[in-house]
Amino acid sequence: MVCKYRALLALIVAAVTLANPPPAGAESKNTPLPYGLSARIAPAAYLRMPPLPAGKIPPLLSQTGAFRDTRNLVPSAGLIPYDIVVPFWSDGAAKERWVAVPNAKVKYSSSGDWIFPRGTVFVKTFELPVDAANPGVKRRLETRLLVCDSAGGVYGVVYKWRPDNSDADLLETSRTEEIPIKTAAGQVRRQTWYYPSRPDCLACHNAKTSGVLGVKARQMNRTFTYPSGVTDNELRAWNHAGLFTPEVNDADLAALATLASADDAARSVQDRARSYLDANCAQCHRPGGTVAYFDARYDTPLEKQELIDVPVLIDQGIDRPRVISPHDIWRSIMYMRVNTVDDIKMPPIARETIDQKGVELLRDWIQSLPGRAVLDPPTMSPRGGAFSGTVEISLAEREPGADIRYTLDGSVPGPSDMRYENPIKLTSPAVVRARAYKDGFTRSITAQEVFIVGN
Repeated sequence: MVCKYRALLALIVAAVTLANPPPAGAESKNTPLPYGLSARIAPAAYLRMPPLPAGKIPPLLSQTGAFRDTRNLVPSAGLIPYDIVVPFWSDGAAKERWVAVPNAKVKYSSSGDWIFPRGTVFVKTFELPVDAANPGVKRRLETRLLVCDSAGGVYGVVYKWRPDNSDADLLETSRTEEIPIKTAAGQVRRQTWYYPSRPDCLACHNAKTSGVLGVKARQMNRTFTYPSGVTDNELRAWNHAGLFTPEVNDADLAALATLASADDAARSVQDRARSYLDANCAQCHRPGGTVAYFDARYDTPLEKQELIDVPVLIDQGIDRPRVISPHDIWRSIMYMRVNTVDDIKMPPIARETIDQKGVELLRDWIQSLPGRAVLDPPTMSPRGGAFSGTVEISLAEREPGADIRYTLDGSVPGPSDMRYENPIKLTSPAVVRARAYKDGFTRSITAQEVFIVGN
């Protein structure tokens, strides 16, 4: 009887092997297969999420079907781990990504957006480093699911992790939380974390972007180590798993455009900066997107992106503003909006901190562009505010020999206005504006502070 069962088992194994032959180069069942995704298990469409956003959404992450071990982030069968070259800045959080593609094909494009089949679910978990002295210590904050729905659109939901990481709860609306972070000196600072609402998700994930953002050829033409230990090019692995239509020729991968990470010294500063803009701005700044002149997509040739020396719609009160002003960070409105967390910040959603490395990259690119040296705006001390009595204002300029001109009535200072030589004494309210001039330099933009003096 045992022999009969063994014979039957052998027939079943043989049938499965014939139906799913190993790819060329696989020497035996004990030899790692050459592609990270040599075999594909198609998960159920939508996992356990509703086909439309109006349906009943599971209240717990453990009920979505994304993980078979939720606490330890062990994905369910069929979920594909992936990564991208240049991630969207998310306030310094580390991310783990998976996608569940049902038994259907992804419409592949070598340069444009990919179209994922209905029922695809993207899963992304965010963890924030909370100890500067030990970056490996992270706090798990949220897991976002993006569902390609049955109507041809997408919807997103956010699950907020419990403090003990036992599960995560569905959020019905946006939320902010102050996260304690231990500094290198052992002190504690607090960082604001923003959990986006469902409408927030649709601000970027919409029909103008085909719904899905980061997963595209120029982001995934890279090497990735799969849980099996196999390292492979992600595009090649997905292609050999039968995910694409049309199929990709492996020989073509080397010729595909690939984004450059910010620290890739083998790529030019221009390539790296344009890659950064593609990942962080192109979801809105593209034809048919937000009301703006420029196209941030990397696959649009630079000369057609309308980035450099092009006027802007909102000038922020700067003279001669440009999207990017060559060699001039002060008149580059894009740089200004990335380098702030005020109301004019870009991107406007789900960013509470400044990406200092991204700002440095953009600054290096702008300053590498040909153009005259530019004077910094004068600094004022003290800053504007309310003062009970007389206040003395000192102006300073970093460039030696620069001439500082100022006004006290809010008008724009010109080269014939008052020259700064000694501290300015204010005994009544004033709007102090100052500008620096020097032969051979582009004049500075205007610095301004408002002083309320007296009762």
